[in-house]
Amino acid sequence: MTIRTTEADFLTGGGEMATMIRTHDWSASPLGPIEHWPQSLRSIVSLMLASEFAMCLAWGPELGFLYNDHYARIMHDKHPRALGRRFAEVWADVWSDISPLVAKALAGEASFFENLPLVTDRKGYDEHTWFTFSYSPVRDESGAIAGMFCSTYESTERVLTERALRDERERMGQMFAQAPTFMAMLRGAEHRFELTNPGYDKLIGHREVLGRTVAEALPDAVEQGFLDLLDGVFTSGDAFTARGMLYAVQAEPGGPINDRYCDFVYQPIRDATGTVVGVFVEGADVTDRKTLERDLKSLNADLEQRVRDRTQELIEAQEALRQAQKMEAVGQLTGGIAHDFNNLLQGITGSLEIVQRRVAQGRVGELDRFITGATTAANRAAALTHRLLAFSRRQPLDPRPVKVNALVASLEDLLRRTTGEQIAFETVLAGNLWTTLCDPNQLENSLLNLVINARDAMPDGGRLTVETCNALLDDHFAASQRDVRPGHYVCICVSDTGTGMSADTIAKAFEPFFTTKPIGQGTGLGLSMIYGFARQSEGYARIYSEVGQGTTIKLYLPRHYGEAEQDEALPGLTPAHVTDAGEIVLVVEDDAVVRALIVEVLGELGYQAVEAHDGPAGLDRLRRMERVDLLVTDIGLPGLNGRQVADAGRALRPDLRVLFMTGYAENAALASGFLEPGMSMITKPFAMEALATQIRTMIEN
Repeated sequence: MTIRTTEADFLTGGGEMATMIRTHDWSASPLGPIEHWPQSLRSIVSLMLASEFAMCLAWGPELGFLYNDHYARIMHDKHPRALGRRFAEVWADVWSDISPLVAKALAGEASFFENLPLVTDRKGYDEHTWFTFSYSPVRDESGAIAGMFCSTYESTERVLTERALRDERERMGQMFAQAPTFMAMLRGAEHRFELTNPGYDKLIGHREVLGRTVAEALPDAVEQGFLDLLDGVFTSGDAFTARGMLYAVQAEPGGPINDRYCDFVYQPIRDATGTVVGVFVEGADVTDRKTLERDLKSLNADLEQRVRDRTQELIEAQEALRQAQKMEAVGQLTGGIAHDFNNLLQGITGSLEIVQRRVAQGRVGELDRFITGATTAANRAAALTHRLLAFSRRQPLDPRPVKVNALVASLEDLLRRTTGEQIAFETVLAGNLWTTLCDPNQLENSLLNLVINARDAMPDGGRLTVETCNALLDDHFAASQRDVRPGHYVCICVSDTGTGMSADTIAKAFEPFFTTKPIGQGTGLGLSMIYGFARQSEGYARIYSEVGQGTTIKLYLPRHYGEAEQDEALPGLTPAHVTDAGEIVLVVEDDAVVRALIVEVLGELGYQAVEAHDGPAGLDRLRRMERVDLLVTDIGLPGLNGRQVADAGRALRPDLRVLFMTGYAENAALASGFLEPGMSMITKPFAMEALATQIRTMIEN
């Protein structure tokens, strides 16, 4: 008996397709009017419309077609005209492929197909698609097979993605195998071999390594520290690169050792979250290159020896001339300095001899006067040393806020005497001149050199002018000059009416040892020193000159937004430098005398001083000591330099405070680019008060 119900009884809800089925004109459909549908069909349609999977139904002898919202999206242009039509008409484009499967379902046998390829026309053109689906028979109230039910999803995108990945793997595998370098993929913290190429297999002696860890497969590499390097890359996430590193390959325990030299990189592999999940090994066996380099070096040495043997007389003559020229330059440079330095040394040694004699005699009442004399001479010698270092641009500058007008005025008498009576000397000092930041001693030295050069360019007399002014270097000027940054500068000009320079001479004027003066009258270091001072002060030096018209040299020093400092007397150690907390200070210094002096002073001030004679020893102390309040280290140390010791120490103690000592700096930006928070620097030679103050400040802060 057929149960009469309305369509609302089984089409409640169901989304867009429920509405379409409810409102569709079924009179011409193979399924007939909806009110005549049997209960079995209604139940299946209700189940299908409520499902979150793509489903369709072919019912009755003509297989009238029904489907839900998810299936409608798969059909594209076939929807909605497919609703109620014959299944064979809807899928006529693939009927030859699916009709046997439909017949099987209508015969009562369910089937499942995964990633079945079909060429469909559902977007207005033929396209290759893949579907995963099942065809199941459905029965009416009598138990007879009345149609076919399908649950499906389109797997086209997944299939294409998998194919692309497979193709990419194959392509990468071919590239991996054909690469001229050796390669390996290591997975996980234990470094398990996931992939190697023939180059890597050849390097390690064709050992079976896939699926094994480095520790299991390559004990020879572990013994030589390569496992530690891999651990470091995996832990830190930083790549490791090596050139010409020796790998002593022992393919079998107790077997022969084959020395190979390799250029390689350990590159961390990261997942989508950025976590390191493995290490990629890539490199080249450069043993042949190393062998060729050794052979070439030997050949070159033999060739050079033969050339030397055949041209010995010419070489000796050239060397003699070169030595004479060098000694002439050194003589010019050091002649006056040696006299001054010997006087300073005399003051030091003489004062110390008197002190020694008075102490031996027990007369200690007037020692302060001689000690003060020796100290003063030593400080002057240190200042002279700083000036000498300026010639190589390796001196650490002591930049201070400077009022240039006052400095020029203080030098005027000296400069006037230097120029002599034949030259009219004049200073033109600008009003409201800005303050600059530079080393005043180096500025004085630069001015003196410029005035001497100007004097020598006017052998028959002339006019020499030292002028100051404020200067704004704009973007247009900076773009037309090399290495110039726009901004506010204090400009010092030294102009003469002398012989002038050609364009070629101007181009070479700042080069070390370049000079236009006759042999014996100049070393060519003056302008080089001035240029180095200006650049280290973050300023510039420029030459403007014409032959026969004279020369102007301008120093541009950056403006400082602050007041100039007043000179103060050097203070001595006071009770304020003493500590009663017994802080522990590690002193790393390779000079035994300097190290002993610092340790002695620290002991007198109440610190617990621990000493180390080089970088490795200092690092060992840092590892073993329970407490370190401050690390005081020289930068130039054997084994490990001071910065390396400090970095390693901070890896162990992140809050470690560090005071660097240096006799010279590699560049003027050392203090700003080299120092991190909690670090400071003091330049040798330094007063003990300066060291004590610096230590007290760093510990308290």
